[in-house]
Amino acid sequence: MNNGKKLKAVAYGEVLWDVFDQVKKIGGAPLNVALRMKTLGCEVAMISCVGNDEDGDAIIDQVKSMGLETNAIMQSENFPTGLVNVTLNERGSATYEINYPSAWDKIVLNDFAKKVVADADVLIYGSLVCRDEVSRKSLEELLQTDVYKVFDVNLRKPHYSYEILEQLMHSADFIKFNDEELLEIAQAMHSPFTSLEENMHFVADKTKATGICVTKGKHGALLLWEGKLYDNEGYPVEVADTVGAGDSFLAALTTSLLTGKDPQSSIDFACAIGALVAASPGANPIISASKIEELMTKVS
Repeated sequence: MNNGKKLKAVAYGEVLWDVFDQVKKIGGAPLNVALRMKTLGCEVAMISCVGNDEDGDAIIDQVKSMGLETNAIMQSENFPTGLVNVTLNERGSATYEINYPSAWDKIVLNDFAKKVVADADVLIYGSLVCRDEVSRKSLEELLQTDVYKVFDVNLRKPHYSYEILEQLMHSADFIKFNDEELLEIAQAMHSPFTSLEENMHFVADKTKATGICVTKGKHGALLLWEGKLYDNEGYPVEVADTVGAGDSFLAALTTSLLTGKDPQSSIDFACAIGALVAASPGANPIISASKIEELMTKVS
């Protein structure tokens, strides 16, 4: 869709520090997606808000050093930079304690943020940022822009409502769920179906999204793209932690599809990147092209 030019992407939502046993790592699902898209060759801007504090300064410095456009990351005088306490179980699966209110709950758009979305090829947004009316209203304004919209469903209890989720889905061209999220939301939408495939078609029909993707953890992912279903059964790795694996998966899938790669190659590539992130600690490990190719070749 970008005629061979570098894909211009904007991510909207939370930027924060994930805290693992007192070790702080930069995070937030939209930021994780943005950082991975940057490593895949995209031109990426981040729209968010951090506190006017040491944590906020450190995030802006680090994000800038990683190549993202940061002029739309505002700094709040009234709210602190976001912190999330992450707890891992014995399988590396994470649970999250998300501080509220944080600066990213209070995103107010500046002129640069509006312009960068207007000039972009794709806008990526999630559901968690809509837990506060201020950031939700700013997102609603951006969703009026004529840009390809990717909605990353990210259910974190108690920070969501089905009414708002439906509104966000109806704005999207492409929606990404995990398997539990799809079944929960489809049930709330009164779906009569029980399988992932049937519910993907059900959501696509209800929302008019042309792309639906469902991740299945170690079992890979399903992609419904322009009415046809594609499947990848996953790549076996030893999991370090699952933090950010789905975000890197979405970054890889979005980048591949919107730069014209075929859907099967796109979902294979995305599953390989997601698996390698899960095999590494933290949300944003460095992953080389050779590692991706090695994993995909080993399985095929």
